[in-house]
Amino acid sequence: MTTQHVWNTYSKDVFSFIYSKVKNRTLSDDLTQETFLKVHTKLDTLKEASKLKSWVFSIARNTVLDHFRNSKPESDTPIFEIEDDSEEFEHTEKDCLLSHIMNLDKKYRTPLFLADVKGVKQQEIANQLNLALPTVKSRIQRARKKVAEGYMDCCGYELNEKGVLVGEMKNRDECKICR
Repeated sequence: MTTQHVWNTYSKDVFSFIYSKVKNRTLSDDLTQETFLKVHTKLDTLKEASKLKSWVFSIARNTVLDHFRNSKPESDTPIFEIEDDSEEFEHTEKDCLLSHIMNLDKKYRTPLFLADVKGVKQQEIANQLNLALPTVKSRIQRARKKVAEGYMDCCGYELNEKGVLVGEMKNRDECKICR
C-alpha cells in the first residue's frame, strides 16, 4: 500500500470532512495536505490494513483539533475558548458517531446523511442519486445497522430484546475509535 493509493482513495472524503469543520477552502486544502503528510510518514506503523480508513480519519480529526488548539484569535478578545487539555473533554456517543459514519462506504453514507442529518425524504434522495426507492431504503437501513454494529464493536454496546442499543460509554482510552 502506498501513500498515492491512500490519497487517491480518501483525499476527497478527508477534504470534505475537514471543510465541514473549518468552513474555509484554502485552510481545508492545507489541513488535508498536512493530514496526508502525517499519513505518509506513519504509513509503515499501520498494523491492520482493514483499519486504514478509520486511521486516516483519526489523523484528519486530530489535525483539525491541533489547528484549533494552536490558532490564536486575531483580536485580544477571544471569540470562544477551546480547552487545551483533551483529557478534560467528556467522551460521549457523539465522539464515536462521526467516525462510525465516516467508516461507511459512500453508497451507504450518502443516503444516511441525506435522510437522517439533512432530513431529506427518501423519494427525493432516490431522485438525487438516480436510484430506485427500494434501493435507497435498503441502503439507509443497512447504514443504520452498520453504525449500530460499530457501537457494539467499538464501545461495547449491546442490542436489547427490543433491538435498541444499550450500554455505557467507555472511557476515551478504552474506545477503539476515539483513542
